[in-house]
Amino acid sequence: MEGEIIQTKLDLINVKKDLIIGIRECAQRGLYHSAKWLAEINFSIVDVTLPPDVHTSNDLPLETEAYLLAKSYFDLKEYDRCSFFTESCTDSKARFLHLYSQYLSIEKKKLDNMTDSNCPPDPTKNNALRQLCAVLKEDYFLHKLDGYCLYLYGIVLKKLDLNSLAMDIFTDAINEQPLHWGAWQELALLVPDKTTLLSLRLPDHWMKSFFLAHVYLEQLNSEEALDIYYDLHSQGFEKSTYVMAQMAIAYHNRRELDKAIMMFKDLLHSDPYRLDNLDIYSNLLYVKEMKTELANLAHTAVNIDKYRVETCCVIGNYYSLRAEHSKAVLYFQRALKLNPQYLSAWTLMGHEFMEMKNTNAAIQSYRQAIEVNRRDYRAWYGLGQTYEILKMPFYCIYYYKQAQQLRPNDSRMILALGETYEKLEKHENALKCYYKACNLGDVEGTALIKLAKLYDKLDEADNAAAAYTEYCLKEGDQRGVYETENEIYNAYQYLANYHLKRGQLEDAHAYAYKCIEYDEIKEQGKALLKEIANRRGELEAQLLKSTDQSNQNLTDCTNDGNVSNMEMVFSPLNN
Repeated sequence: MEGEIIQTKLDLINVKKDLIIGIRECAQRGLYHSAKWLAEINFSIVDVTLPPDVHTSNDLPLETEAYLLAKSYFDLKEYDRCSFFTESCTDSKARFLHLYSQYLSIEKKKLDNMTDSNCPPDPTKNNALRQLCAVLKEDYFLHKLDGYCLYLYGIVLKKLDLNSLAMDIFTDAINEQPLHWGAWQELALLVPDKTTLLSLRLPDHWMKSFFLAHVYLEQLNSEEALDIYYDLHSQGFEKSTYVMAQMAIAYHNRRELDKAIMMFKDLLHSDPYRLDNLDIYSNLLYVKEMKTELANLAHTAVNIDKYRVETCCVIGNYYSLRAEHSKAVLYFQRALKLNPQYLSAWTLMGHEFMEMKNTNAAIQSYRQAIEVNRRDYRAWYGLGQTYEILKMPFYCIYYYKQAQQLRPNDSRMILALGETYEKLEKHENALKCYYKACNLGDVEGTALIKLAKLYDKLDEADNAAAAYTEYCLKEGDQRGVYETENEIYNAYQYLANYHLKRGQLEDAHAYAYKCIEYDEIKEQGKALLKEIANRRGELEAQLLKSTDQSNQNLTDCTNDGNVSNMEMVFSPLNN
């Protein structure tokens, strides 16, 4: 498969037919999240009409009575009863309910046991899960698993940390049943990089475009994700709230915060009761310190469903912005009780524990976030910061490197790595990191200052002056939101002294004059200006003395009658 992804023209009538079938198939198997996703995509192309016969088939299992009874138990979360009454069923839907209810029962019991423990149990030690895996493995080799049961087999393998095999099984599941969005999502979590992505044996199906964009977004390749989403947008999915939300997340990842906020506002206008991805929207409002908007968002979310994980995260961010970190932790913990696999809550709770100086709890939270998704750069970065507080720089380097590999174009990651190298006195590595951070845009506006200070520390005055000069030439709003005022006046003072030592009085005067604009170094600035004035006076006196001496020498030569033959050579000829 080539690296370039070719977009194909979509036939919306066939797409809608697939969606109708997929919604029914997923709903009958209790795969509600996939059914919901398909239904939302279907609603976005509501103007596309289909022949009436598409909707007529109910496609119920042959063992209808057992299936209907088991499905009613499944809907009420009585998973053991559902599994019991489908034990002898051979129909594909009933068989899936039997196996899937066993899996959900295992997970439910595991979560119930977590209430008395701070650390979740090791899933590889779960005997019940291993037994279920053995059953699925046997059916797999007997070719008894359809696309949905293959998906379940992949889930169990992933829970047992057999990720390579799980990736192959999810690929098989997608080829068998390409309309099951859940299988695509699980596969996306296991794809480590673009090379692996492009080597997958995927069906030539319209769902593939949604998958590729989703993976690119997960891998923080926002540009390619946006290209695909804009293509889908132009081919009939302009009303899709899912596509709109994904585009907003892409702009969030690119740090185009204002555009992302605008897109989320448009999304809420078109679907005011939508809670999906509101945690990301609240992150944007938090970063922009939009307290009123965040308070309104929290109020809206509570009115819709106060027990949704997104609502808990929004409220947690609201309390965090108000510096009420204990309350924020409480709501993030509530979100995790609702869904222990909810990535944002683990990461955000780690941030709150950092604010509370509880490094042990922060480390535990970040590690759990990585267990959920190893591509969460925020968790790796948070671990680096935590170990920095604990003064364990070698651990810092490992975790910052992991974060930097996930965000290679984010100057914050490489800057943190450079600071750690500097603490370890690995100055060459630190300089390389600071240079790279400058070239990547220097989001925090501190890379040039750190570069200048390190050069000064290494007694490389010319390089330090060059870095300080470039820093001073930047406009104020380009120096970064984290710039403190003392950095700029220290730069002016350094450059004034630098140019003064080299006798470059004009440049020295310009920077010294800027120093007196700051109260902290006004007196030093005045002293520099006085010294510069004295130097200028000395130079003028020396110049005047030199001029007088030259005139005196010329007078002496004129009055002297003994002129050498060499001097006569250059005299004008008398005709």
